[in-house]
Amino acid sequence: MSEIEKAHSIEGRLKELSEEDNRALLIGVYEGSEEREEIGEHIDELSNLCDTYGLTAFSSHVCPLRKIDASTFIGKGKVEEIGQMCENDKIDVVIFDNEISPQQQRNLEKAFCCMVIDRRELILGVFEKHAKTKEAKIQIELAKQRYQMPRLKRLWTHLSRQRSGGSTGGGSGGFVKGEGERQIEIDRRLVRKRIDRLQKELEQVKKNRETQRKARIRQNIPTVAIVGYTNAGKSTLLNALTGAEVLVEDKLFATLDTTTRKFTLPNKQKILLIDTVGFIRKIPHTLVAAFKSTLEEAINTDILIHLIDASNPSAYDQAVETLKVLDELGAKNKPIITALNKVDIADDNPIRNKVRIHFSKTLEVSAKEQTGFDQLADRIIEEIALLRKTYNLKIPQSNYALVSRLMEMGKVFSCEYEENDILVSVEVPQGMEHEIKEFILNE
Repeated sequence: MSEIEKAHSIEGRLKELSEEDNRALLIGVYEGSEEREEIGEHIDELSNLCDTYGLTAFSSHVCPLRKIDASTFIGKGKVEEIGQMCENDKIDVVIFDNEISPQQQRNLEKAFCCMVIDRRELILGVFEKHAKTKEAKIQIELAKQRYQMPRLKRLWTHLSRQRSGGSTGGGSGGFVKGEGERQIEIDRRLVRKRIDRLQKELEQVKKNRETQRKARIRQNIPTVAIVGYTNAGKSTLLNALTGAEVLVEDKLFATLDTTTRKFTLPNKQKILLIDTVGFIRKIPHTLVAAFKSTLEEAINTDILIHLIDASNPSAYDQAVETLKVLDELGAKNKPIITALNKVDIADDNPIRNKVRIHFSKTLEVSAKEQTGFDQLADRIIEEIALLRKTYNLKIPQSNYALVSRLMEMGKVFSCEYEENDILVSVEVPQGMEHEIKEFILNE
């Protein structure tokens, strides 16, 4: 990786901090009393993100915000106050829970004399550090390049703008592009080319996933994706149900790649269980876009298990946030089973009851203690049954292969021969609808 690429890399910027010099000051702002009540939870989550990355959340500071300052985000007085805190506590990096602009970031770094990042950059750094598979690395790289595009200018501020002199070139007193401006244009072209290349690579990944998805449809195996807020216990649930060996850590975003495992329900029905990347508040849109190919596993599955950490005081807010992301992905209207996890360590608190009231088809499990699995399996069986529909078909005898397939994959209620056709009444899974649509008889 070149020096320029390292500078562009979020991971590269954060790696400027050594293992010893990584003291972080967390900054949260609020505009009203309602936000004031929530800011503590947001700061706790930001602290967990720091821990996941490897930064030390040394201290935090919460301040009201009457209006956003265009140059520094927060007011002049707060800039001076936080700058003094950075000097007294020897802070190495200041992390804002809110998104700040490239200009604000540059000005604050000058004022604080240390690195300044926001929540979005920290999340991207966590993702970049933990990506393992080629696909995840491509997705992270794409999100990173999109994030860095407006921030390229910061790399070349030391190269001054040049002014043309004399009357050469037919004019005087005009400006010509300095070395810094020329370098920025070169960098932008390089970044755009890199983004185009990464998008093409992801398109190929998407085609491969589509091929795999069609193969699953042909096999008529229902797919169930486990979705939810990060650290809700999705990987633990997959491991407990299927005996998989997916990495489980008490950290945010321990899982960045989807994992698929076969599972047999009590009624002998085989399904595919899919573990997906967790969601989080204020997830960068660049990440949602970049991870679209991975998250399409959630869009294109038959059923979603929405796992919620019942032991978390923010369980309801986290559940709402997850639904927002699902809505953005176009998957909100999928059949959803809501599972309250970690009930073995959760009190029967008002938040837990609020989740039960506002989310239908709610049940309770403990992935760690492996309790509530029978109820979960029964609910999956019920949802799969709703996916199957009954049709009256008129199929030419010359297409008897389709009739044989219906007998194998569906539930045939009647089968009669009429001249050169076969009249079939059959219950089939949704995945077979495209095969029979031309033979469906009108009601």
